[in-house]
Amino acid sequence: MTDGHSTATPLAQDTPPVDRVSVRSVSLVDYRNYASLSLSLSGQHVVLTGANGSGKTNLLEAISFLSPGRGLRRVAYPEIAREGASGSWAVSVSLDTPFGPTKLGTGLQPGPDGALQRRIRVNGAPAKSAESLGDHVSVIWLTPQMDSHFTGAASERRKWLDRMVLAIDKTHGTRVNAFEKAMRQRNRLLEEAPHEGVWLDGLEAQMAEYGSAIATARAELVSLLNRSLTLLHGDDATSAFPNALVDLDGTLEAEAFSRPAVESEEHYRALLQRMRSRDRGAGRTLEGPHRSDLIVRHGPKDMPAAKCSTGEQKALLLGIVLAHAHLVAERCGRTPLVLLDEVAAHLDASRRLALFDLLDRLGCQAWVTGTDDAVFAPLGVRADRFHVENGIVTPIPVVDQPDETG
Repeated sequence: MTDGHSTATPLAQDTPPVDRVSVRSVSLVDYRNYASLSLSLSGQHVVLTGANGSGKTNLLEAISFLSPGRGLRRVAYPEIAREGASGSWAVSVSLDTPFGPTKLGTGLQPGPDGALQRRIRVNGAPAKSAESLGDHVSVIWLTPQMDSHFTGAASERRKWLDRMVLAIDKTHGTRVNAFEKAMRQRNRLLEEAPHEGVWLDGLEAQMAEYGSAIATARAELVSLLNRSLTLLHGDDATSAFPNALVDLDGTLEAEAFSRPAVESEEHYRALLQRMRSRDRGAGRTLEGPHRSDLIVRHGPKDMPAAKCSTGEQKALLLGIVLAHAHLVAERCGRTPLVLLDEVAAHLDASRRLALFDLLDRLGCQAWVTGTDDAVFAPLGVRADRFHVENGIVTPIPVVDQPDETG
């Protein structure tokens, strides 16, 4: 495994090397079940093992707050504060980057009026917004809650898709929020004042502008992701992580590259205008990027992911996350942090080692949780391993281990 100042080995001859980013220390204050924590790391992979409820996922969640949004659990910020504490909490992380050490901090802290609000700091200086975190690090993750993505609601797949876009385009979240705000205003106006044509025209123009940009960004992501999937996993049905075929089902996404952006906007604007009566009757907007879906198939079997076995679905999810890590590294010029919560549950010994081999090839620092440290022991010096119990994190000494596949 490489150190924090190295570059990742390119997976293809036409892919330039990328810089490696890794976490070298983590500090928590009043964060969930951690009153305080100061953890030093080598820059290698990080493995956290212990009983359920010990605080392993809490640590991964803290790292996930190095990206915009509400973290991998998507909870309200006040819920994160330790029970019985003041209500504030803090996460501070030191990164090794190609430009030297970088310190990022975030948390819920009192503002000038005393009210708690999320604060972001970069090298000790206040940052204007969480989007500024994307200038220094990218974070992607896989959690057990995502196991239902292929069989659950389309809304969850859209959120996943938009987070993948956000990792390579930090303005994407702003577009999505602006579209949804304009759509809510239009829905309310259709219900309360449907004859306010000028106002509706203005809102639909906003929706058309943002909606077209959202669809184009999604379509570009899917095209690039399919390339990375093929590069990493190929079409070999016996590979550890079978190649997924990813597509989009959506009106705007389908025509994203078939006409100029101005024409796409006008087409959607006109569609919204024609559908006012129908949308008013339905009580919602029936066409747009908020209705789109991410379609995934098992490539070698040519089978919808929803019909695959539980193990195959987990392998497909992992394969997509790894391909996304490759794409983020390629587009951003630096490796992302990869958070894998309870990932070993559906992986046999050979797939576990294949996972870390591929992460090494990508150059990513992975944070992995599990209940049994023995399954990770063969990683040896490739990972910092810790036992977590009731918010106490204890290093596990590295000892010589036989090869798990031998």
